[in-house]
Amino acid sequence: MNDFIFNKKTPKEINMLIAERIRKIRRRRKISQKRLSEKSGVSLGSVKRFENSGEISLISLTKIAVALELDGELERLFEDAPYLSIEEIINENN
Repeated sequence: MNDFIFNKKTPKEINMLIAERIRKIRRRRKISQKRLSEKSGVSLGSVKRFENSGEISLISLTKIAVALELDGELERLFEDAPYLSIEEIINENN
């Protein structure tokens, strides 16, 4: 059996990892959840829910990233996505 499949993270685990990273950055910069809410325009409830559950809309995540001056990180997301097959390379050039 392929062990690689069992090492993949679930979408929930990935969301929680992102939320933990954002929380660490927020705390490192000494910004309260309330202040982040005010700076980003994302409701305090949504900020709290995101940090606790990883659940957030893409637009709210973007607003939080901008407020924390992390928008460049989002802009680079998927920038260097690897090709999964030769067919993908061919399709890109057509």
